[in-house]
Amino acid sequence: MEEIKIITPDELEQKLEAGEKLELIDVREDEEVVEGMIPGAKHIRMGDIPAHLDYFNKDKEYIFICRSSRRSENVCYYLQEQGFKVRNMIGGILAWNGKVE
Repeated sequence: MEEIKIITPDELEQKLEAGEKLELIDVREDEEVVEGMIPGAKHIRMGDIPAHLDYFNKDKEYIFICRSSRRSENVCYYLQEQGFKVRNMIGGILAWNGKVE
């Protein structure tokens, strides 16, 4: 199984502050995202990812976020096997010090 690329919360925050257009996907459950999401992230629950494959574009890279980075890592493995470019934010939202909305 091919390794999943990662991004640290600090790297992600720097890219967002630099104005980079990133595809962020938060895979937490509804009751978790009410506590706040990284601005610009799209919410697709982990269990709903297989039903939303048509949302993803193989030409783009997607950064996945969850609470601690375990679920997002699983999603990354799944989507990478489908041929998508993915990156997992290590540490998850627990490690995120940036803004949430």
